[in-house]
Amino acid sequence: MKILYIHGLNGSLSPEKRALLEPYGEVFAPAIDYQSDAHAIASISTAFKAQSISVVIGSSMGGFTGYYVSNIMQCPALLFNPALAERSVPQTIPEIHNNTSSFKQIVLGTQDDVVNPKQTLNFLAETLIDHPEYKIHIHNNLAHRIPLEVFEKEIQLFFTHLYLSL
Repeated sequence: MKILYIHGLNGSLSPEKRALLEPYGEVFAPAIDYQSDAHAIASISTAFKAQSISVVIGSSMGGFTGYYVSNIMQCPALLFNPALAERSVPQTIPEIHNNTSSFKQIVLGTQDDVVNPKQTLNFLAETLIDHPEYKIHIHNNLAHRIPLEVFEKEIQLFFTHLYLSL
């Protein structure tokens, strides 16, 4: 399995989180400068098209990017506090012929003061016309940063769902 991890604004994949992902497959985690690349979605999709990515995982700005990359690649996605409704850095959403992927697990923290979970839920509600398959996990004590325990639990649930769906 090939995993594309898309980090958030000014972020990166920590060694600890990479170690949790590696048992599930080969991990690709490109460095992305969202401020200088307003076309990050298209750039990432093009750069990894030949890799046959199996799943996309993203957090915050990477969750926003991952949402659309997974639609382009038509693969499942695990998105942590995705900045779907609004972002501090402008990004161009390319024309996508497939609006939904097979499955998206979305993790939201009610204590997030960076990405408003209510706005994210409203965004997701607006996409229901496209008949997506969403699994939404709301954590009442979760803020914007994803602790290792939550990350580990959510990736286990995500990959278990994928394996059971095969």
